[in-house]
Amino acid sequence: MKPIWFSVCLLAGNLLYSNIASAQSVPGAMLQQMSSASRSLNYELAYISINKQGVESLRYRHAVIDKQPLGQLLHMDGPRREVLQRGGGISYFEPGLEPFTLSGEHIVDALPSVVYADFNYLAKYYDFISVGRTRISDRPCEVFRVVARDGSRYGYVIWLDMDTKLPLRVDLLDRDGEVLEQYRVISFEVGQQVQNIMQGLLATDLPPLLSLPVAENVQLSWSTGWLPAGVNEVARNRRKLPNVAEPVESRLYSDGLFSFSVNVSPSSSNTGQQFYRQGRRTIQTEIRNGNEITVVGELPPSTAKRIADSVSFKVSQ
Repeated sequence: MKPIWFSVCLLAGNLLYSNIASAQSVPGAMLQQMSSASRSLNYELAYISINKQGVESLRYRHAVIDKQPLGQLLHMDGPRREVLQRGGGISYFEPGLEPFTLSGEHIVDALPSVVYADFNYLAKYYDFISVGRTRISDRPCEVFRVVARDGSRYGYVIWLDMDTKLPLRVDLLDRDGEVLEQYRVISFEVGQQVQNIMQGLLATDLPPLLSLPVAENVQLSWSTGWLPAGVNEVARNRRKLPNVAEPVESRLYSDGLFSFSVNVSPSSSNTGQQFYRQGRRTIQTEIRNGNEITVVGELPPSTAKRIADSVSFKVSQ
């Protein structure tokens, strides 16, 4: 009897594992569809952005014409502020500033950054959890949570339109479940009519592309000893700041969802540790061995402090 029971238990375990794996993969596949739909569909979204500073009303249009992405982000309140995308150029129009264009794949401030994430990569470090179904903007939605397995980062709750897979609501949560930021669609359209509106952008004169300095291969005498799982260094530099005698050395890190920098500069101050948090952004500063270490970015304060504490310096020979 024991071999039979062992076989039955093994079979049941395999079936259970298969169901669990399938349940975990389905939310990831749905979120990847959201990313694809946001890049490929012709649509217009009217939405509000809510954070600790207040509420902002915006309109975002997106279309693909002749395989070229087109976008328009318009701030609906106050002085006219507009961002336009044509292909790989993102043009900014702000009151009191000369218009300019930067290279980019999408308008950074249009949709929450999680919309453009590579969920196949994030699946190694985040859990994607199906929460259920509800209704947003009179549309049926599926709800998913995105949670870091190591608990070191913020999380998201995402409401996906069941038909188009476009995000209709996105909440950024801290580790206690408090909403730090919310993106919420009020109304939207999908289809040819949006493409017709965006057609005129093909012939619009846009400001010239700004040329940015070429990144140098800078050698730094310090490193971070601990980083959240999945985080990689994406850039480093050494630069002079106005009214600062010594240069500041920086490393920029990202896991594809959240970004932050670690900055080191000489300091004669004896001030201890300090931190400041506003919404999703934390600034953690400490003085050690004559160096000021500052972590700035989209991190919970405890994570920023752990990263700052882990910075080590090479001993001069």
